[in-house]
Amino acid sequence: MSPTTAPASTGTEPAVPAPATPVSVSGWGRTAPSTARLVRPRSQEEAVAALRACAERGGIPRGLGRAYGDAAQNAGGAVLDMTGLDRVHTVDADAGTVVCDAGVSLHHLMEVLLPLGWFVPVTPGTRYVTVGGAIGADIHGKNHHVSGSFSRHVRGFDLLTADGTVRKVRPGSRLFDATAGGMGLTGVILRARLQCVPVQTSLMTVDTERATDLDDLMARLTATDHRYRYSVAWIDLLARGAATGRAVLTRGDHAPLDALPPRARRAPRAFHPRSLPPAPSLLPSGLLGRTTVGLFNELWYRKAPRHRTGELQKLSAFFHPLDGVPHWNRVYGRGGFVQYQFVVGYGQEEALRRIVDRIARHRCPSFLAVLKRFGAGDPGWLSFPLPGWTLALDIPATLPGLPAFLDALDEEVAAAGGRVYLAKDSRLRPELLAAMYPRLDDFRALRQTLDPARVFRSDLSRRLGL
Repeated sequence: MSPTTAPASTGTEPAVPAPATPVSVSGWGRTAPSTARLVRPRSQEEAVAALRACAERGGIPRGLGRAYGDAAQNAGGAVLDMTGLDRVHTVDADAGTVVCDAGVSLHHLMEVLLPLGWFVPVTPGTRYVTVGGAIGADIHGKNHHVSGSFSRHVRGFDLLTADGTVRKVRPGSRLFDATAGGMGLTGVILRARLQCVPVQTSLMTVDTERATDLDDLMARLTATDHRYRYSVAWIDLLARGAATGRAVLTRGDHAPLDALPPRARRAPRAFHPRSLPPAPSLLPSGLLGRTTVGLFNELWYRKAPRHRTGELQKLSAFFHPLDGVPHWNRVYGRGGFVQYQFVVGYGQEEALRRIVDRIARHRCPSFLAVLKRFGAGDPGWLSFPLPGWTLALDIPATLPGLPAFLDALDEEVAAAGGRVYLAKDSRLRPELLAAMYPRLDDFRALRQTLDPARVFRSDLSRRLGL
């Protein structure tokens, strides 16, 4: 590791941004809240000052709060809300590169880039994540099988480390590989340079088809995924028997200009996502039970076309349908929900079948369940994707017997050489972590060198011994 270093600031240090009264902070799943001092720096200098003011409980950077678990929480310490650093500094409209602050959201990048004919290289199921969070979690999207994770498209970033130094970090360095997927534990990302994807329009051409069961779904994905930039399958995890794993497969690519009807060509790169009213804040916890979700799944599967090609969809409908419902996480009631995501490698299809069958037999009421194929993994030491099959599902946290059930799934995933996604986790047992992440010792050793006093801490890092 030999990053370029520079003094974090010169002259008189700015005052630390005044922290509010300690507040309750949680992930998007709302399952493991903790209380911390929330500090919102608005410049690099304020970020340095805020870091130096962290007390013995340390601090952790936080973006827009869309990590589902406890990665961006720090009980009794400080949480650095980085959304105050939100400038797009430069865009090279010819090369498709952008330099921006870490607090810039993917939503804002889309607003800036689409009129210029560019799109973000990777987006998860929400556009309300920050660039810093995207690097820290090394997010993936529907295009992982061809484009890899977010970090693959990062050309460098400025990182504020525990000693108050701002380091220029480049791909290929140990610090880059530790930070991509490192959940904010190597430092605070301040600014990044990204390579984007050229597009002609803000619409997608989408093919949709139904799969009758899990084997049918995997066969379709294996045979034809290479034809599409983006691919995902909604899977019915309440279906049993011959229908176990039945799914609706949706795949597509950015629509070329000549695919648009004449009227749409007047503003081919327009981007105006619409929102519905916010989800109610006090829905009963039992509303999304097995009966309700089973009915939803049946209707969703039956209404999907058996086979449809070339449908034009808006970017927001294809990538981020839930972003149209503000605070949709409230629909799970006061108890919140667990999003469980794992990956097992190619050659472990039988393990995937067993896990899907166990979920179906346990009757987990998940209406947000998706299966995707991952391509080659990226070098991040704690980056989640590896070549194989990934399944993500939302489960009400109040489901009886859920902790023991998920513990058993963890063990099956680990035995198959797979792993769970730390950005969505709030309950993994630490003894399974090393089996899932073979570069864990390297990560811990680098942290010890960079941050021996553990200035950067989170509820996740304490729970898992990171």
